[in-house]
Amino acid sequence: MADNATVQDAAHQEHARMWDERYAERDQHWSGQPNHSLVVEAGDLTPGTALDVGCGEGADAIWLARQGWTVTGLDISKVAVGRAEQAANEAGADIEWIAGDLAEGVVGDREFDVVALHYPAIPKEDADATVKALMDATAPGGTLLVVGHDFEGSEHGRQHAEERGFDPNDYVQPPDVAAALGEGWVIAKHESRPREMPEDFQGPAVPDVVLRARRAAEPG
Repeated sequence: MADNATVQDAAHQEHARMWDERYAERDQHWSGQPNHSLVVEAGDLTPGTALDVGCGEGADAIWLARQGWTVTGLDISKVAVGRAEQAANEAGADIEWIAGDLAEGVVGDREFDVVALHYPAIPKEDADATVKALMDATAPGGTLLVVGHDFEGSEHGRQHAEERGFDPNDYVQPPDVAAALGEGWVIAKHESRPREMPEDFQGPAVPDVVLRARRAAEPG
């Protein structure tokens, strides 16, 4: 009988393979524009080190680098990371890229001034390890930004989930992260708001759920 670690490793490999296949279906999967929530929430922060978790094709990481941040982009899909690296090279952005799973310790014990995660597709069974990894990666005094779709708070959101045949409750959402933040964290924002989309986007957009939290600075 396989042990839990072996089963978990196989599940992670399958998750990575699924995303590689999804990215391979088209030449460009996302808009190439940074997420509006990142621009709004990181725009008032002093540039430092940033970790973009689930970086996709790199638009958010490139935007951060252009604002003066020292950026690490991380995604479970090697295909996505390859595209992100190419886009960064074309943009002249110096970014560190990692293909892997944050919960598996791929950034070691490093801490970042901003840790950002947009629209996660992380299975609930990985919630504890992933949320702990997000918290551990946020430096004292740093900001954790988690943005998801507000499936429950809008009729269009519920229809969107039903049409795609998945249950949002099967995946890690901003409220799951908020619930795990205990002593030593201050939640600055946890709200639903309209999502700003690129000009060429067609159709209604599912609202965002935005969680912005600050890890307390170490005393002294």
